[in-house]
Amino acid sequence: MLNNPGQWFAFALGGWTTTWPTELLAIIWILWVASWVLASFWSGQTRKQVVTLDSFKYRLPILAGAIAYAAAAAAQDTKVAVGISGWTGFAPLTLAKEAGIFKKNGLDVEIKKIPQASRHLAIASGDIQCAATTVETWIVWNANGVATTQLFQLDKSYGADGMAVRNNVASIKDVKGKTVAASAPGTAPYFTLAWFLKKNGLNVKDVTVVNMEPAAAAQAFIAGQNDVAMTYEPYLSAVRAKPEAGKIIATTLDYPMVMDTFGCTPKFIADNEAAVKALTKSYFEAVDMIKNDPTKAYEIMGADVKQSGEQFGNSAKYLRWQDQAANKTFFTGDFNAPSWRDWTPEITFDVDPLSPRLLAPLAAARRTKYCTTLSG
Repeated sequence: MLNNPGQWFAFALGGWTTTWPTELLAIIWILWVASWVLASFWSGQTRKQVVTLDSFKYRLPILAGAIAYAAAAAAQDTKVAVGISGWTGFAPLTLAKEAGIFKKNGLDVEIKKIPQASRHLAIASGDIQCAATTVETWIVWNANGVATTQLFQLDKSYGADGMAVRNNVASIKDVKGKTVAASAPGTAPYFTLAWFLKKNGLNVKDVTVVNMEPAAAAQAFIAGQNDVAMTYEPYLSAVRAKPEAGKIIATTLDYPMVMDTFGCTPKFIADNEAAVKALTKSYFEAVDMIKNDPTKAYEIMGADVKQSGEQFGNSAKYLRWQDQAANKTFFTGDFNAPSWRDWTPEITFDVDPLSPRLLAPLAAARRTKYCTTLSG
């Protein structure tokens, strides 16, 4: 809502400055229009308040132009930059853009592929306003001063995140002392590694971690580099397709703990309530499109990660995208008792993961209304 003169002025400039290079020109133009409007009405007053055809000749074009400008400014799509990765769970966001769903709902969305380890830096710098990431990552970001609020759940991993090992490794305990390719601390692959190790009596100090992003980790593993790789779909399926290179010893089917949500900065949410609702609506419409026309949807989403529709469909079997009904369940039930409640500080954090400072963003996420109410 536009509640003060400053917001109205920013609104007026919004449409004009998309085509002109500076706000100064916009201000000059607005002042020029205002002066002509005042002059045209003053002309009518100096003629003893008699409205003449001559006065209308000046008034009507100017008023019509002002009205047309205001309508054009109002029709401008809300711009928003979103940070994601090539993870299969985020693909409905790409689908929403490429299929025109965001555009239909009044959004001009730019999707940027940013590694999870630096996505919060893009938020802090203002390069992006929203992002997709795992639930525990939002906690880390907020704890480190990058204010964000989770809006809706994207997906749950059912075997889409995993650990690849060489064929001579019999159990996770056998990876002790080996070289593991995984993303940096504070990311889902690193957290998954720490979780798998912890559940088998080890910790990250028992292995040598080489920081590599999930796609590179999978490619390097297939090429014979490193003993272990932490990766996710669609890259995990590349390992599945090369049994001679190694095997997948554990996934989130064995250790359920990965789920992703979408969120934005509190400022963006406060300033763009209609756009936030449109983002949420667009995601659910993309999920519906996947259900109703999977062939077309898989082709669009697969193209973004250089896969065929069939290949992408196979990788999608290992996760579940969350529709509006699933989101209601998540934010009113599942979210209150997730498996991360027995996290320990040595996994990802340098502070108590159950401290009020870390749980605050979780409370904020539970209060969100966008995943359950889309009216307006």
